[in-house]
Amino acid sequence: MKHILPINEGWAFVKGCETAPAAIPAGAARVDLPHCWNALDGQDGGSDYWRGPCCYLKTIEKPAGKNVYVEVEAASSVGKIIVNGVEKASHKGGYSLFRANVTDALHDGENLLAIWVDNTQRDDVYPQTADFTFYGGLYRGVNLITVEDSRFDLDYCGGKGFDVSAAVEDGAAVVSLDAFITNPVEGQSVEFIVRDAAGVIVAGAVRPAAERVHAEVRIENAHLWQGVKDPYLYAVEALLTVHNETIDNVSANLGVRTYTVDPQKGFFLNGVLTPLRGVSRHQDRLGQGNALTKEQHEEDVAFIREVGANTVRLAHYQHSPYFYDACDRAGLVVWAEIPFISVMNPAPGAHENCRSQMKELIVQNYNHPSICFWGISNEITIGGERPGLLDNLRDLNALAHEMDKTRMTTIAHVSMVPMENDMHHITDVLSYNHYFGWYGGELENNEQWLDKFHALHPDRPLGISEYGAEGIVSYHSDTPKCKDYTEEYQAVYHEHLAKVIDERPWLWATHVWNMFDFGCDARDEGGVKGRNNKGLMTLDRKIRKDAFYLYKAYWSDEEFVHLCSRRYAQRTGEETTVKVYSNLPKVALYVDGRLFAEQEGSKVFVFEHVPMSDGFTQISARAGACADAMSIEKVAEPNQAYIYVDPDDTGDDAGAANWFNVDDYKDVDTIVVREGYFSVKDKIGDIMKNEEAGNVLMQFMQATVKMKLKKSMLGMVKDMTLEGMAGMASSMGIGGKAGADPEQGKRMLITLNEMLNKIKK
Repeated sequence: MKHILPINEGWAFVKGCETAPAAIPAGAARVDLPHCWNALDGQDGGSDYWRGPCCYLKTIEKPAGKNVYVEVEAASSVGKIIVNGVEKASHKGGYSLFRANVTDALHDGENLLAIWVDNTQRDDVYPQTADFTFYGGLYRGVNLITVEDSRFDLDYCGGKGFDVSAAVEDGAAVVSLDAFITNPVEGQSVEFIVRDAAGVIVAGAVRPAAERVHAEVRIENAHLWQGVKDPYLYAVEALLTVHNETIDNVSANLGVRTYTVDPQKGFFLNGVLTPLRGVSRHQDRLGQGNALTKEQHEEDVAFIREVGANTVRLAHYQHSPYFYDACDRAGLVVWAEIPFISVMNPAPGAHENCRSQMKELIVQNYNHPSICFWGISNEITIGGERPGLLDNLRDLNALAHEMDKTRMTTIAHVSMVPMENDMHHITDVLSYNHYFGWYGGELENNEQWLDKFHALHPDRPLGISEYGAEGIVSYHSDTPKCKDYTEEYQAVYHEHLAKVIDERPWLWATHVWNMFDFGCDARDEGGVKGRNNKGLMTLDRKIRKDAFYLYKAYWSDEEFVHLCSRRYAQRTGEETTVKVYSNLPKVALYVDGRLFAEQEGSKVFVFEHVPMSDGFTQISARAGACADAMSIEKVAEPNQAYIYVDPDDTGDDAGAANWFNVDDYKDVDTIVVREGYFSVKDKIGDIMKNEEAGNVLMQFMQATVKMKLKKSMLGMVKDMTLEGMAGMASSMGIGGKAGADPEQGKRMLITLNEMLNKIKK
């Protein structure tokens, strides 16, 4: 009989070892799993978190059983399983499970198990470059599995050897069951059992054991999995038996559902129009990196349900199996994707790694009804539309359909991708990452762009895969504006986008970037180093920002009322403005216990000219049976801590816009590389290390995009060349408006190269 033993306690940890030690070094640090060696330096800024090889070691007794596997739930980003000095498995990819049959390397008594892990940058492992920290470590867990000679397959792409799916016919579920058996023997059987939520058997089948066993069963009057409204699950089990003994078993959730996407109407779940409105999620936490516990994964799902979301995009890699399980139970529709992100590496083996990670994502998560979409890439043209990219994307799309004929594929485009592009016709549905109103352009560009694309491509289902603005809860303003990092501007931004989205149900899915702040060691935004602050909640999960409640007003059925700007606790003047979010139709505002005003409305209620008393003013809001309260203090002078002062701000908003004349370089028509001088073929990080070259680059970029940029924003792409980033400069050069001008981008790139050619390295 199969036995699974977690072995997560008492590992020796050795940092910086090129090869696995032959014995546990004296004085080696001791850690428990999950463990992440970048839990602190991956979130403190500076783009200098430690990346390299480490080793986890543990002595184990040989378990009883004919066959022993070591199962590693995740090792970021390259891992090896070594037993008594013998390498039994090597794995490339930091987010998926892998195993090794270690039986022949074990002996009686103590054995040394070593798991070597390396998060060094490699050409043949994705992700290559991205706006998040590539944490290193054994950050999920390790198991010992003992099985018989005959067993459900454990050797193919980290799967369980069991697939289940369902189709709906005339109210009944036709359940397709496939088992994959290693070493089947005559006389063995595979029994499939389907139970309802109460544990009652509703269907079953028995088949002779074989390498592949297929059966179909029917559930009459099937109870459908209706997303968050009714996430009903059946439990399916497969037993490998011989005579009166079960020698192996596997299980899975079964959610009976159908779905379609209409480009003019949107997403339908079981025939019911169900606009997918939700969030994206990264898997890290403050001070832990990505080493989360099972309980913390479940807590994240609870937060996502609290805000009222019905979908989650799991960016930008395979997440924990615990999280997918929790999404099944919560009814969240999941977009799951691989880390083919930002830039395609043409090196040999890179695309094969994409294929490998796609196979593992699908095989390991096929049985999760919450997953409806496989994502093949994210913003992959930030580094330019490189030769072979379209072929690679088409290949990944075909691979996903070959491995899973029951689900759709999708892609997330960076905003610069032109409206007319071959990439729009690869996947079943598509989405865009747009940040109009934050990185460039105006808030109104969002609806302008969406409506124009929808009119141009009425047959293509369109969604928004990312949108957001940074909100730092210590900054506040009565007159919030873009890039001030205030909690108030983040709220204003999302008020606009939430309304735009609500008015366009044909958007098949929209995902806020992001549910939680997350670690990005290259960032230094708003005075907060090492993280992206666009979350609706903070990285430590302690604070729900005002924008959280804005979406709760749009999405949630749970009645509530929320007073905004409660952290804007000290204010000047005799009057103030109070904003309230609620999903109820009428809100009453009280000042110092007395009714000030009542408003009828929808989602956002703004009360102006609210009087402030000397000292503290008590403000409360009531809607139906719900209430919220806060206290604000009237002060004589503004609290300067509420205002972000940019150390890179020279105070010259317009100076960069006209500091050069493109016509001065009109006779230059090619990119020339001068020995010993900078060019656009140099890495951005190398250019930024030189003060003169870095200033030229920053001023040129600011003039091109018509907005101020921070050096840290370029630091996030320090390993890219400017030539590879040409497409970004082209698209942003039109001020954030819809579309892009490739010729303009080429002209700008040639001009910048000529400027850099004058600066010695």
